[in-house]
Amino acid sequence: QVQLVESGGGSVQSGGSLRLSCTASGLTFDDYVMGWFRQAPGKEREGVGCIKWNGESSYYADSVKGRFTISRDNAKNTLYLQMNSLKSDDTAMYYCAADRAWVIGSCRMEYNYWGQGTQVTVSS
Repeated sequence: QVQLVESGGGSVQSGGSLRLSCTASGLTFDDYVMGWFRQAPGKEREGVGCIKWNGESSYYADSVKGRFTISRDNAKNTLYLQMNSLKSDDTAMYYCAADRAWVIGSCRMEYNYWGQGTQVTVSS
């Protein structure tokens, strides 16, 4: 079955950096659009960004644009989220997700497969 496993979360001070990873199994990784999402306590799930099958296109939420970078290594079946200049507002559980559909200009919110999440806590 399909499994997505996130790692790399932790606690960091404001202004710091973290790199999240998401390792996929049970699917043909380069057939899938990959997305990052986050959800803070008491808030709705928010799309962080997404990346096309071959990595040639990616989109980001305005709240993270210029600070976060999504990349993928299809040979390793792994998705990454490099997070720089972290703020307390970035504190959330971060999830990766996989789906075949790509929409030009934006990221979808509906994905077929989801990971269990990794916690990111940013302290000021």
